[in-house]
Amino acid sequence: AMAFLPGIVGIQIATPLVALVSLTIEVFLLLRYRAEVDIQAVLPIADAALGGIPVGIWAFDGVDECYFLIGLGIVITGYALYALLNIKLPELASPVWAYAAGLLAGVLGGAFNTSGPPVIIYGNCKRWPPLEFKGNLLCFFIISSLFVALGHAVGRNFTQTVWEYFLWTLPAIGVGYVAGTYLDRYLNPKMFRKVVLVLLVLLGVRLIFG
Repeated sequence: AMAFLPGIVGIQIATPLVALVSLTIEVFLLLRYRAEVDIQAVLPIADAALGGIPVGIWAFDGVDECYFLIGLGIVITGYALYALLNIKLPELASPVWAYAAGLLAGVLGGAFNTSGPPVIIYGNCKRWPPLEFKGNLLCFFIISSLFVALGHAVGRNFTQTVWEYFLWTLPAIGVGYVAGTYLDRYLNPKMFRKVVLVLLVLLGVRLIFG
């Protein structure tokens, strides 16, 4: 959503809007994967993220939109290329990396609503099993999204326009959730992942040079 919504409604509406939408979706997804969560693995990342979120929201309020969109494009393109290339990263043992990944995720989450890349890369380096990977990510995302939303509320970024758009998204979220759950059994996950990542590269490049 953050790859193309800023070009439609502007960054000042897209960022707080996606914060609300993300939080709503993650609540439902966490109910589905709650049994797979390793809370001890998530807490250090989440704690560090709470320190980075205010920095990201401050940047959102203070940086020119043009530079902001370029930064968002770099984050999206960089992560998509990393995922497409299947880069093999070393296994991380030191707990320091959890705090480093969490802090960076918090900054990116507060600024761009894109806290995922550092945590996904960290999870890969920790060799989390697939189901635990999903559960841990969702647990982290819901904590991060909650505090990002609170930060935007304190910063008065939830304008009337944002709330109106959010109400319009609710039926789409419901339809998308049901459709995604049904189609999940028929889609080839590897092909679907590649298509999404290629689209992210194109959208990210567009943000950088658009």
